[in-house]
Amino acid sequence: MANVEKSEAGAAPAVGERLRERRRELKMTLQDVADSAGFSVGFISQIERGITVPSLTSLVAVCRALKTDVGSFFQTPKVEAPITRREGRPVYAVGGTPGSAVTYERLSASFPGNVLRSTLIHEPPGFRSEPMSHEGEEIFFVVSGSLTIEIDGERTILEAGDSAHFPSRLTHVTWNHTTEPTTIFHTCTMDVFGDDGMPGEVQPSLVVKRSAGRRSAPKPLKTTKSSSSG
Repeated sequence: MANVEKSEAGAAPAVGERLRERRRELKMTLQDVADSAGFSVGFISQIERGITVPSLTSLVAVCRALKTDVGSFFQTPKVEAPITRREGRPVYAVGGTPGSAVTYERLSASFPGNVLRSTLIHEPPGFRSEPMSHEGEEIFFVVSGSLTIEIDGERTILEAGDSAHFPSRLTHVTWNHTTEPTTIFHTCTMDVFGDDGMPGEVQPSLVVKRSAGRRSAPKPLKTTKSSSSG
C-alpha cells in the first residue's frame, strides 16, 4: 500500500473524510466496514485519515461495504467509443503525492452489458496493494518493469511480457518490488468503474504464463507468506 503525508495527499484526505462521513451516516463502526469489505480495521482507519491511499479495487470494496457507488467518491473517466488513443486517454489517480501515486488509464468502453474492465496501471517503486478477494476473474500483464504477485499464498515475480490469469476469489496481492516504475495491463470483471455491469463467471483454474519458455512452471520466491500482509 502507499503511504502519504496528509499535507501532500491530494485527493486522499477528501476521499477518506467522505468515506468516514458515509460510515457515520450509516452508523457503522470501523469493524463493521472492515468485516464487510474484507480488510483490517487499521487499513480502513488509515484510509479515512488520509494516511493510506487504497487501490482502485480496494476503494470499490469499501464503497460496497458502505452501500454506495464508487462514483460518489471518485470520478473515473467514461469511455463511450470502442477505440482509445494513447495521446487522448486521461490519466487519473485515487490519491497520493503527485509524481509518486499509482495512476490509471481506462481502456475498456462503457456500454450496456459490458463485463470486461481494463486499465493500464502505472505503479511507482515500492507500491503494494492490499490482500483481497472478490467475485469474478482477472488478468495481469506486465507491460514494462517487474511485479511480484502472490495468489493464494504462492508468490511469483512477473517480468515484462509475463501474465497471470486467475479467479479473483483467490486471495491476491501485488507489489512493485523494484526501484523503477512498473506498468501493468489489468483486466477484471469486477465493476471498478461503476458501470453497473454483471460480473462474469468465475473460472476454477489458475494460469500463470511466461513471455518466454511458457511451458516451464513459475518458481515462487523464497519468502514467507506472512511478509505479504500490510
